[in-house]
Amino acid sequence: MDMQAAVVPLVTDHRRRLVLFLFLMTAMFMATLDNQIVATALPTIVGEFGHLERFSWVGSAYLLAVSAVMPLYGKLGDLFGRKYVMMAAILIFTVGSAVCGLAVSMNTLIAARVLQGLGGGGIMVSIFAVNADLFEPRERARYQSYSSLVLMASGAIGPVLGGAMSDLFGWRSIFLVNVPIGVVVFAGLIFMLPYRKPHRRPKIDYAGALLLALTTTSVVLAADSSELFGSLVSVPALSIIAVGVLCAVLWVLVERRAAEPIIPLQLFRNSTFGLMLVMSIMSGAIGIGMVNYFALFLQTTTGLSPSSAGGLFVLLTGGIVCGSLSAGRIIAATGRYKPFAVASLACSALAFAMLTQVHAGTSVFVIGAIMAFHGLGVGLAQQVPVIGVQNAAPARDVGAATGSVTLSRMGGASIAISIYGAIVASQLGRHGTSISGIADIEQLTPKMMAALPEAAREAVADAYAGAFTPLFMTSCVIALIGLAAALMLEPVQLPRAGEVKQPKPAAEAAE
Repeated sequence: MDMQAAVVPLVTDHRRRLVLFLFLMTAMFMATLDNQIVATALPTIVGEFGHLERFSWVGSAYLLAVSAVMPLYGKLGDLFGRKYVMMAAILIFTVGSAVCGLAVSMNTLIAARVLQGLGGGGIMVSIFAVNADLFEPRERARYQSYSSLVLMASGAIGPVLGGAMSDLFGWRSIFLVNVPIGVVVFAGLIFMLPYRKPHRRPKIDYAGALLLALTTTSVVLAADSSELFGSLVSVPALSIIAVGVLCAVLWVLVERRAAEPIIPLQLFRNSTFGLMLVMSIMSGAIGIGMVNYFALFLQTTTGLSPSSAGGLFVLLTGGIVCGSLSAGRIIAATGRYKPFAVASLACSALAFAMLTQVHAGTSVFVIGAIMAFHGLGVGLAQQVPVIGVQNAAPARDVGAATGSVTLSRMGGASIAISIYGAIVASQLGRHGTSISGIADIEQLTPKMMAALPEAAREAVADAYAGAFTPLFMTSCVIALIGLAAALMLEPVQLPRAGEVKQPKPAAEAAE
């Protein structure tokens, strides 16, 4: 492990740090809420602009831009200092929000969403990197557990808030509301966040940045190809995969020679960094990627209305909150994060194993209890990958390491969503075609299901329950892969405030 001396926190005054942290959390809430809040307003937007065939691009454009720039922002923060890089990200996001709110066509809106994403990706990475400058490693664990709560809160209230604002003030308000918030956060960072100049001459790896952006864009497009191109194995989808593989190979070759690589390849020589990336990919797949499928599962197999199914998500979110807050405090006290990584993925694997036994007649209370248990598992290690890589990486590469792990979580979610969708669609194609009176089972809404005769409704519920069983088995396997990575982690103890991390003697490391 590359060790470094303890770095003095960027801000020593406790009150000022808290105020700064509130500004950071406001920026994070604004950036993470955006994609959630847009989802429920999309039908209204399509109703005004038309072009239903471009419906998915309003969300995909933002995700593509966010994914493409995450590693770049992390590296720019390492090279030029976090303050101005983060302020640039907030400015770009705020301008993008204003353009979205003033869009005059679907094409204008999609282009503005790309601009928004170019800022949103920077906000996400820069916040975690600034936290690394503000707080000591153990204290960082506690504060990053609060960051996790902000992420969960945006996911929980985003769809509801988007629908309400769209109905009350029009769909443009969901974008324009970001403008005053962005201005306040931008002004707060100008006056409150000190500038720490890095002690090295900046050299930007333009070729590496472009190739990595093309690689991550290819991954996101390939993962979403079933919706964008109609099939995962269509000619456009396979072409994108080929381009992504080529760009990845060229990126490795370029980074080996670059003076300041976007993601230094020596980070991968550290086993902790590699294992944390694997954990982050798997956690994104079972944490973020499963959210929409939980909603579909509840509404199709239990007969719950969308609002009632949404109530069960309170149990999932409650489990995440309890797990994240308790883990953050215990890690801050003990300095040990490996037990929480192991416990987290073990809980999720067990939860999905139990869900494979759920059928159409299973009690809602049992399903709710399993969801709460899964939420507890997600919360226990919500911040572990970021804490782990920030502690393992040299101080000069903290931003690059943070960008890598944040991107890997999003990439895991994108790929998993596509895999889950393919599983459900294929299973429904096998089991859902023989139900009397139903031409296309996938077109059934909860309201249409409620109006079906009792026999047909039970047949639909059984078909969906059968389709979700292999999906939950797949999620269980994904959690077990993450668990294997967690078990291989070194039992690192985070240093206390002011301590210097010392390398282990060779004999002790071998033992």
